[in-house]
Amino acid sequence: MSDNIVLIITISLIIIFSPFFAKALKLPTTPIEIILGSLLGYVGFIHSEHLFDIVAELGFLYLMFIAGTEINLKNVLKTPPHLIKKVVLYLTFLYAFSIAFSSYFALGKTFMVLLPLISVGLVASLSKEYGKTPWLTLSMTAGGIGEVVSIGILTITSAALAEGVSFMFFKTILSLIAFLLFMFLLFRAMQLLFWWFPRVSTALMPHDDNKEQDIRLSMGIFFLLVGAMLYLHLELAFGAFLAGIFIPTFFEHKHELPEKLASFGFGFLIPIFFIHIGSSFNLSAFAMEGLITKALTIAIVMIAMRIFASLVFIKELGLKDAILMGLSHSMPLTLLIAMATLAFGANSIDKLHYYAFILAALFQVISVMITIKLINNFDTQGDVR
Repeated sequence: MSDNIVLIITISLIIIFSPFFAKALKLPTTPIEIILGSLLGYVGFIHSEHLFDIVAELGFLYLMFIAGTEINLKNVLKTPPHLIKKVVLYLTFLYAFSIAFSSYFALGKTFMVLLPLISVGLVASLSKEYGKTPWLTLSMTAGGIGEVVSIGILTITSAALAEGVSFMFFKTILSLIAFLLFMFLLFRAMQLLFWWFPRVSTALMPHDDNKEQDIRLSMGIFFLLVGAMLYLHLELAFGAFLAGIFIPTFFEHKHELPEKLASFGFGFLIPIFFIHIGSSFNLSAFAMEGLITKALTIAIVMIAMRIFASLVFIKELGLKDAILMGLSHSMPLTLLIAMATLAFGANSIDKLHYYAFILAALFQVISVMITIKLINNFDTQGDVR
C-alpha cells in the first residue's frame, strides 16, 4: 500500500512540475516527462502496477484519439491528386530505403517494418505548440495516411509474430479488411445522413451545451471503436485514431471541441503515458556493450530517411518547412515502442536491440523536438526557398 502511495505522489509531482522544468531548460514537456519517469523509476519511486499500466495504456489510446481529431476526412479527400501522389511517393521512399538499408546490413525483416513507422501522436503535441502552420497541416495529412499504413502493418505483423502464418493469421487479416470496409461504408452513410438532415449533427452536439453532450458523445465514439478493436483482436490504437477522425469530419460546427479534448488529454492522461514509457526503460541497460552506438545509429537513420523523403514536398513547402515536416514524422515513439515490444516478446529481436529501439525512440523525441524548435525560431531571412 505504501509503495502505491509513493507511486501516486511521484506521478502527481511529475505532472505538476514537468512544465516548470521544461520552461527552465527550454525543452518541450514530453521529453521531460519521459526523462523524469526514467530517473525516478530507476531509483524506485515508480514501479510496475496494474492500475498504472492500464491508465498509461488509456493515455496512449487517448493520444491516438487526439491525433485523429487533427484530421478532417472531408478535407483529406479534397486534397489535390498531385499532392496525394507525392504523399504516396514519400511513403514509397521511406519503405524502399528501409528495405534497402535492412537488406544491405542483414538486419532482418523486423527492421524493415520498424524503421519506416509513422505516428502522428506527437505531431498533435507539436500543433498545440506551433499552431496550424503549413508544414504541420501537410504533416498531419501525410502522417495520417502513413499512420493508417503503419498501423495496418503493425496489426498484420503482430498477428504474424503471435500466431505465425496460420489460419488465425489469415483470420486477422480478413477481420482487418472487413473492419476497414465497414468503416468506409459507415463514413459514407453518415456523410449522406448529415447532408440530407443537417440538424442531426447539431442535435447530437448542440451549440448551447450545458450537459457536455459533445464530450459524452466523443468519449462514447472513442470507447465504442476501441471496444470493436478489442473484440476483433486488432490493434486498439487503430480504433482510437479512427474515433478521433469522426469528430472534426462530422461535427465541424464544434470548432472548439478538439481543443477541449486535447486540453484534458495533455493535462492528465497523456503525461501518465509518457511517464510510464520513461519508467519502462531500465537505466542499468546503459552498461550493455554497443547499446548507445546501436541506438544512435537507429535514431540517425530513421531521422535521415524521413528528411530525405520529405524533400518531395519542396515545391509545396520550401526547403525549411519540408525538413520540418520530415522531422515531425521522426518521432514514432508510441508505435516504435509497441512494435519493438511485440518483436522482443516473439523473440524476433534480442534484448540488446529491444533496448536500442527504446533508447532510439527517446533520442528521437528529445533531439527532434529541440531541432524543430531551433529551426522554427530561426530568422526567416535565412530560410531557403
